Amino acid sequence: MSNKPKRAAAGSRVRPVPAVSRAIAILRLLGRARTPLGVKAIAESLEIVPSTALHILRVLVSEQLVSLDPVSRKYGLGTGMLPLARAVLENSGFRNIVQPELDLLSQRHGITAIGVELSDLDHMLVVALSRAQAPVRMHVDVGSRFPALISATGRCVAAFTGQPWSEVEKRFRALRWEDPPTYESWCREVDKARRHGFSIDRGNYIAGVTIAAVPILNAQGTISHALAAVGLGSRLGREASLALVRDMQRAAATVASQMI
Repeated sequence: MSNKPKRAAAGSRVRPVPAVSRAIAILRLLGRARTPLGVKAIAESLEIVPSTALHILRVLVSEQLVSLDPVSRKYGLGTGMLPLARAVLENSGFRNIVQPELDLLSQRHGITAIGVELSDLDHMLVVALSRAQAPVRMHVDVGSRFPALISATGRCVAAFTGQPWSEVEKRFRALRWEDPPTYESWCREVDKARRHGFSIDRGNYIAGVTIAAVPILNAQGTISHALAAVGLGSRLGREASLALVRDMQRAAATVASQMI
């Protein structure tokens, strides 16, 4: 029997525009970096010709999307990113719809409830969350990005993606887990996620932490968003986690009905 779970038809491909792709790659690199970066470091990280990187950086600086330290000659994200990020959050229909549901989940189950948006197989983006008053909480903020195929949410992504399975497998093999599952066992969990409409990660991603996830599907039947819940494994045994998942599925159905 094949280890490849069934998948939806692949989505259409978008023809890249090199200058735009490189500018976006630079912004993402600077967003991940803990300290400002010089032209050489940026060019080497992204395998871009230094003169090309410098040209793009000058344009981004002129638009205030990137800042340049005049002394160190290093670059970081600029304040021009702030109004863009604020506008995204304020105008996000999903964020406005999901927030009340997340608040109910966190209050009822004592977990951190998260709403994520998924645009591809590379990353999931946290767009809304609600934290319970618990002694231990996972460090996550609105705007945080995680590998799209990691943990329980990643199994839901793999189960309901429209991307080629060869791309899914390639990205799975690059993931970093605390207690990594084998590819074969992960595929079985993906199949379960497809059949049951949820997935639970018990310590694979983070030791001692249980993460539950429920997909939100678009009109094509592929995943566009998801709900995730994070809590201590000691507090989320089988019965507690299944009760949580049932409430998450109801919340996901409510959110999906309002996004139509």
